Amino acid sequence: MDTIARCDVIVCSPGRNFVTVKITTSDGIVGWGDATLNGRELAVASYLTEHVVPCLIGRDASRIGDTWQYLYRGAYWRRGPVTMTAIAAVDVALWDIKGKRANLPVYELLGGKARENVLVYGHAAGGDLAEMVDDVGRFLDLGFTAVRAQTGLVGVPQAYGAHAAGSTYDPADGSLPTETGWDTRAYLDQAPAYLAAVRERFGFDFDLLHDCHHRMTPNEAGRFGRSVEELKLFWMEDPTPAENQEGFRLIRQRTSTPIAVGEVLNSIWDVQTLITEQLIDYVRTSVSHAGGITHLRRIFDLAALYHVRSGSHGATDLSPVSLAAALALDITIPNFGIQEYMAHLPVTHEVFRPGYRLEGGRVWLSDAPGLGVEVDEEAAKKFPYERKYLPVARLADGTLWDW
Repeated sequence: MDTIARCDVIVCSPGRNFVTVKITTSDGIVGWGDATLNGRELAVASYLTEHVVPCLIGRDASRIGDTWQYLYRGAYWRRGPVTMTAIAAVDVALWDIKGKRANLPVYELLGGKARENVLVYGHAAGGDLAEMVDDVGRFLDLGFTAVRAQTGLVGVPQAYGAHAAGSTYDPADGSLPTETGWDTRAYLDQAPAYLAAVRERFGFDFDLLHDCHHRMTPNEAGRFGRSVEELKLFWMEDPTPAENQEGFRLIRQRTSTPIAVGEVLNSIWDVQTLITEQLIDYVRTSVSHAGGITHLRRIFDLAALYHVRSGSHGATDLSPVSLAAALALDITIPNFGIQEYMAHLPVTHEVFRPGYRLEGGRVWLSDAPGLGVEVDEEAAKKFPYERKYLPVARLADGTLWDW
């Protein structure tokens, strides 16, 4: 029996803060998992170090499902982003080990390829409309066939989406979160117009996506969805906070624009109603926040029964280890939809060296055993943790709003 001999938690910040789990077996096989929870990284690191790691030593490394149940059911206090991210990291590392032991890529252990590559979408942005439209063109020139378009709002300071083309949503340095502005009425007036400008310039021969980022009521989301139906969006993402899942019935009644939800949800129970009542078209739970490969596959299997496709979160707030694990599922499931893709900063690849590669708007997977990602621990030491926060948003009268 090959047992877990050691489990290390590595926290580093090569461009972004990342929490990485390294599991080493008794015969020396190493597996990697991503335990990053953006803005709450040390909470997961502490949960792992203080509570999870002691329970892993001596366990059979091959019993992935049993270990998942042990960490989930055995904790009594279940679910939530910290717990599920910690479980995910262990789960992914054990799948990496299983692939290396079998000398096969993880996707082969999951049933093999259902497609040759993975469709991804890029993030076009701009400080203003003209810059954003030009950035969409940049992605199309690179061969992308699916592009998400975001820009700021005139008269609303630092509104979500108002960042320079080519940049990422990096958390702000400093002791407190950056405070940004928000105005839903301005958004409902301006966002359909700037999305229409993209279609007017580039036409309809590519998929156009848009992130609403949880900021509308269900009624407002229905109005937004109707206003962009002629633009044929691939999806509108997170139109309203998903805690009130009843609200999605109202959105469904008012628009045929496809809905994508789930990047902040952590388990199959969080998305059960959304899927089984067909209130969404794409489920966006991520491998690192929804319990790893083992649990995310359960979510996708449930979704397949109800004509819901995958669209996993894959921004640069997760490491290349996470993306490699997501891709292993993407390429095997029958109800794959699309994968979010943001290129990591070059400095990130000093620590994380993935085998997957982007060609145009598709990602091709490595055939290396396991996940095909190498992690340079010595390089990681050069990038110590830096406390950072995602922004918060306020209305003009000071009311705190959903960022």
